[in-house]
Amino acid sequence: MAPSDLDDFVGQDHILAANKLLRRMIEADRISSIILFGPPGTGKTSIAKIIAARTNTKYERLNAVTAGVSDIKRIISETGNKIFNPSGRTLLFIDEIHRFNKAQQDALLPHVEDGSLILIGATTQNPYFQVNKALISRSTVFQLHPLTEENVAKILNNALTDDKKGLGNYDIRIDKSVIEYIANVANGDARIALNALELAFMTTSPDSSASITITKDTILECMQKRSLAFDRDEESHYDNISAFIKSMRGSDPDATVFYLARALHGGEDVEFIARRIMICASEDVGMANPAAFNTAVSAFTAVKSIGMPEARIILAHAALIVACSPKSNSAYLAIDRALKDVEDRQTGEVPLHLRNAPVREMKELGYGKGYKYAHDYPGNYVEQEFLPEKIKGTIYYTPYSNGYEEKIKEWIDKKRKNNDISN
Repeated sequence: MAPSDLDDFVGQDHILAANKLLRRMIEADRISSIILFGPPGTGKTSIAKIIAARTNTKYERLNAVTAGVSDIKRIISETGNKIFNPSGRTLLFIDEIHRFNKAQQDALLPHVEDGSLILIGATTQNPYFQVNKALISRSTVFQLHPLTEENVAKILNNALTDDKKGLGNYDIRIDKSVIEYIANVANGDARIALNALELAFMTTSPDSSASITITKDTILECMQKRSLAFDRDEESHYDNISAFIKSMRGSDPDATVFYLARALHGGEDVEFIARRIMICASEDVGMANPAAFNTAVSAFTAVKSIGMPEARIILAHAALIVACSPKSNSAYLAIDRALKDVEDRQTGEVPLHLRNAPVREMKELGYGKGYKYAHDYPGNYVEQEFLPEKIKGTIYYTPYSNGYEEKIKEWIDKKRKNNDISN
């Protein structure tokens, strides 16, 4: 059911609708090097086949999983053979180009640059992370999006009615609701939807009138599990964990457990998730609810001991504590301000009264002289200077009036005010 022409192609209107750049390039047979990236089953290979059918340029196809530098050299050699290829150019489609190593990608570069090879690369990975930057700069990158449920339903209906490539020669009875269910569970992947329909057709016996009835129960057996665009080794891993962290930071408990569920469903390492919760508990909750960090650390220890499936409950508990806590990044800001001063400023020496004096001779030099032991004073506090003279009075920690930190703010503001008066 792969489309043979642009008019048969379903979806990706943002690049293939009338007057869109890629469509204009294909219709005019003026394809320059392009990279198509997007999830599986969204039409990358189909676009390459349409281009191959319409171009007058010599066309070659490689799969990066099985191809090597020798295959590239062969194509380059044949491209330069004026007898067999008078145009001196080859349109080279490389499927899964992200699987080419640096040496293989480098072998393409000079020929893409001089125009003898017109590259069409297809990848499920973000090419800006996985493809040679020099190749990227010489190509136009087109992103393909997951197909909508309407797109997938249309593809399924085309398969059911097409009597040349599809199932149009058979009497198949299938409710609209079942087609909609397939389209929903396929999660934007036309290949999964078509495979499910084909398997349901092949494994269902016709009735006495030679009709084949495909029910939702049959589809449930054929699809088993919802397709999820998530791979812990690919870009979707980073997108999902980013959304998970930002949902906790943004105090949205519903989004937090949703992205946690996506990560767990996709096979994410539970210890990795627990580490991210610990970081968020310290960076984003911090002083507003110090207990959140203790919960996160305990969760990390627990999931290491328990594992899945029970670890999901512990992770949800810790993540929801972080999401539902008042927020403060004051600790994060304080250490970064102090680090910047340490790196960029002359900050001076540790005051003598704070220095350690393990031997008598150091005490004679003034080490430790005048230090006031806080616990010898009322309220376990005494005014004295702790910062070096050069940065005296610098404030790094600025507490917020959120959660528990409000009490800290009241206390610290009072102490700082008293210090200012005494100074």
